[in-house]
Order: sequence, then C-alpha cells, then structure tokens
Amino acid sequence: MKAKLLLKSREVLSETAFVERVLWLLPEPLPGSAHRLKYRLAFVTDGVCAVRYDNERGKGDHSHVGNVETAYPFSTPEALLKDFWRDVAQWRQDHEHRDD
Repeated sequence: MKAKLLLKSREVLSETAFVERVLWLLPEPLPGSAHRLKYRLAFVTDGVCAVRYDNERGKGDHSHVGNVETAYPFSTPEALLKDFWRDVAQWRQDHEHRDD
C-alpha cells in the first residue's frame, strides 16, 4: 500500500490568516508515532505560523503554539482536529486586535 492522501485543504479565516490541513494514511507508522497517520495542521497569521500540529519521522506527535513545542498525546483524528481548532481559537482570542 502506498501513502493515501485523506485531506488537503486551505481555509482562509481573514485577510491575514489561514489554516492549512494535510493528512495522509501511511502503510505503517512513522518512527516516533504509534499510528499510521502523517499530518500537518497549521494556523498562519500575518505571515507567521502561530499554531502547528504535526508528526515527523523520529520526533513523533507534537504541537507548536507560538514558540513553545510540546509532545502531543495523539488518540484519534477527531481529537487531533478538535485540539488544533481549540488552540487556534485561543491564539486568536489572545492575539488578534479588536476595534473596541
């Protein structure tokens, strides 16, 4: 079995922000991960990747929020997307300017 692309999308959230999601099903887990998914979820705002969830060979599942990298306890694709969107919402709440 070859790797199978399950999801590839780019969603524009504002004039200066977008989310990109890429998810692959692999024939076997990457070293460092216990599952067969390869993924990259990224929230980019003002040209900077503010939130990213990914797994890379040897490094395993992890997230980046701002400059902080943390191991991510992967359980399901649904939980992964939920956690990613939660961090994006929190980032936007904490960092985006409001016209108050």
